[in-house]
Amino acid sequence: MDPVTLRVASGALRAACEEMGAVLIRASHSANIKERRDASCALFDPRGELVMQAEHIPVHLGAMPAAVAAVARRDHAPGVSWVLNDPYAGGTHLPDITVITPAFADDELIGFAANRAHHADVGGPTPGSMPADSKTLDDEGVVISPQRLDEDAIERLVAQMRQPAQRRADLRAQLAANRTGVARLEELHARMPLAAAMAATIDYAERRTRAAIEALPDGEYTAADVLEAADEDLHLQLTATVRGDELHLDFTGSTDQHEGNLNCPLAVTVSACWFAVRVLTDPDIPPSSGAMRPVTVTAPEGSLLNANPPAAVVAGNVETSSRVADLVLKAFGHALGQGTMNNLTLGNDEFTYYETLGGGQGACADADGPSGVHVAMSNTLNTPVEALELEFPLKVVEYAVRRGSGGQGAHRGGDGIVRELEALAAMDYSLLTERRRHAPPGASGGRPGATGRNLIDGEEQPPKARGTLQPGQRLRIETPGGGGYG
Repeated sequence: MDPVTLRVASGALRAACEEMGAVLIRASHSANIKERRDASCALFDPRGELVMQAEHIPVHLGAMPAAVAAVARRDHAPGVSWVLNDPYAGGTHLPDITVITPAFADDELIGFAANRAHHADVGGPTPGSMPADSKTLDDEGVVISPQRLDEDAIERLVAQMRQPAQRRADLRAQLAANRTGVARLEELHARMPLAAAMAATIDYAERRTRAAIEALPDGEYTAADVLEAADEDLHLQLTATVRGDELHLDFTGSTDQHEGNLNCPLAVTVSACWFAVRVLTDPDIPPSSGAMRPVTVTAPEGSLLNANPPAAVVAGNVETSSRVADLVLKAFGHALGQGTMNNLTLGNDEFTYYETLGGGQGACADADGPSGVHVAMSNTLNTPVEALELEFPLKVVEYAVRRGSGGQGAHRGGDGIVRELEALAAMDYSLLTERRRHAPPGASGGRPGATGRNLIDGEEQPPKARGTLQPGQRLRIETPGGGGYG
């Protein structure tokens, strides 16, 4: 395919993914999707290979090919969508529900439209379905194995979740987004050789990635770090090998899967690696499966980074994935950002609310790190104070940059933030956070960023915590700063 046609085709595919995202965000009802935009959209070829994705949530998008692979070989019909959230069958963690819709032209399957959205609740014993102390998947909510998604399935699923009307609306928004993707694939098929355009886009991403890897010096690069479980630190180990235009990421030596919920299905580990490779190479490379062809990932089965069912995984998707990305970047000499999503879940029988909080990004060799941003595997927005106080029984006492929390250096790490909330009704809370005991490291002599802190009425809480807030109690989160450079 000639370069001009390839550029037009890849641009059209990217625009279709962005449009899908706009439909999903505008049609959804929960603050988690419409305000924070905790959702992602992508297009796949008929074999289930990722062709293009919007620049949405890294941990969603790198793992979504596993979800499409789980249904790609099923019998498909126009307008018949599929749904899943099972982390061991293509999902990430249970609140992330994936909807997949096939596209047809002249009775021929021409591709798939897919999106993944973090629902504010998917059942289970904890409001918000993000428990700090889960041991198995059953502790985390409703497990949805790959199945057709029609009105009967929607009603059956939402009946097992809190605020079923909101869950129903968000699932229908996901279906609407996929209908938009299907329509654009049909239009492109009518205007150009779509199959050839998809294949050319994937191959182009591979060529660009191989060229970028080849520019890295050959050799072995190593890094180690820890995750902060409730009562111990869990060790992670990486050996990265660059050989020509290929990169091998080997996590052998990392801790075995854990009785807590920091475990990762392999798809999440691969997703985090994918994000880090994009940072190390060229973020302008089309985000398609071709970009991962030169990269292999080894994570021993039964380890924390390739867990077996029924291990709990809710924190693995958000916190362990962040550490995996950290390891890859650290191995290649980068100062690290906050390394956590600072997950906060609040709820009772009347509402559920989930948010991730920004913090400091690590400094670069030529620039300070930005402050108060979502780092690495999270790319969501904050929930605006006005929207939060209007919809939930919460008062925002303070929301500010945490001055001085970035690490010192020739270039300074970004600062974290402070978010303090006052409960106006009794509610459960769950905290899944990291970098409370171990600071984000700097690089090339730069100082580490400040560790984060979780406090209730001034009393410090552990990195993983769960309990109840009474009216008038205040929960304060101080997020970590980024590491300095030089």
